[in-house]
Amino acid sequence: MAEGRLIFVTGTDTGVGKSYATGLMARAYLELGVKVITAKPVQTGTREPEDLLLHRRLMGLPPDPPELLDLTCPYIFEYPAAPATAAEREGRVIDLARILSALRELTRRYEIVLVEGAGGLFVPFTPEYTLLDLMNLVLAPVVVVSAARLGTINHTVLTLEALKARSLYVAALIYNHYFASDEWLARKSLEDIQRLAGPQAVFHLKDLSRGPDGLSELKAFLKATVGLRP
Repeated sequence: MAEGRLIFVTGTDTGVGKSYATGLMARAYLELGVKVITAKPVQTGTREPEDLLLHRRLMGLPPDPPELLDLTCPYIFEYPAAPATAAEREGRVIDLARILSALRELTRRYEIVLVEGAGGLFVPFTPEYTLLDLMNLVLAPVVVVSAARLGTINHTVLTLEALKARSLYVAALIYNHYFASDEWLARKSLEDIQRLAGPQAVFHLKDLSRGPDGLSELKAFLKATVGLRP
């Protein structure tokens, strides 16, 4: 089997719905016949790989067995903070080489590996490296998840500009309408994002309550979007 490829999923902030978006993308790839897995290199604020468990529920799969979990979620910290801070609090060290090795092994086993980050781009993974630095080492396409709420213009444009400054390819923006209290404002904010940061391929994530049902629009989007096509 040919080596697979990585796709990073990052957010403009914590709590914007990137775990849900990652899980839905994985479910859509599965339904397209792709051998896909998700990874969360560092999970904080819990004793369990909570985000991966959400991914697997959305994918209709059981939790990862221990051997696979060592690759999909190498580090879990109970302290709720940025990875580097949580590691320091618990007297541990995050080894980026271990994360990169795990991702390489996953690409040997799967066609597509969706890698969910922690928080935003400048969250420290180690005292020396941020999530953005890790992404720079891998040079994979990036999907940005943004919340359709007040403040999204600044957060989203800054995220997109930071990625472009590192010459990272932004494959798509997933615009999460779950947070929208005013759809006119949500549409207007997206227009401003596109005007300020340049045109993006945009998927509108609208109804989280539907879960993995009705993924036809997302599947069509993945098939049509450069960097995300199966």
